[in-house]
Amino acid sequence: MVKTASTMLPLGTPAPDFSLINVDGSSVSLADFAGAPALVVMFMCNHCPFVKHLADDLASFAREYQAKGAAVVGISPNDASNYPADSPEQMVTEAQERGYTFPYLYDESQDVAKAYKAACTPDFFVFDKDQKLAYRGQFDASRPGNEIPVTGEDLRTAVDTILRGEQPSEDQSPSIGCNIKWIPGAEPDYFKS
Repeated sequence: MVKTASTMLPLGTPAPDFSLINVDGSSVSLADFAGAPALVVMFMCNHCPFVKHLADDLASFAREYQAKGAAVVGISPNDASNYPADSPEQMVTEAQERGYTFPYLYDESQDVAKAYKAACTPDFFVFDKDQKLAYRGQFDASRPGNEIPVTGEDLRTAVDTILRGEQPSEDQSPSIGCNIKWIPGAEPDYFKS
């Protein structure tokens, strides 16, 4: 289990565009979330121990914040040919078993993960009503085995602040997780350094 940290994309960065296939077979794009007061983009997968540690809480978080008007989307960028547990078919099963109410999209080309400079699973990005990056970092300080309860404190605080029309503190802690499983030979430059 290699621990990899977020790249901490600069705050204010416009949300990179995407159009990907959801577990229900529909196409979902960034434009579908236009007008949302907050947009949470989560790079995640099925097999990573760091994601499994949070998965049920991610489902609860999404239900709670979708009810408050925030948009939430999960994107799996992992190379499914080498990590079949992260295949689109397994994503369908995972979404059903966890009760995900958010679109769970497959980034087969990994182009979207690269556009966001995503590095790990889970990796969280929160955009304001203008789809400008206002938060990137951890769900909370809990990690597998560290005995800190999963609360979602960091992400919740950021989204609550954005929903009030304010900007979160710039003092943000990177997410830590498994490195994204890049297609062999296609690792982005920012990941190699």
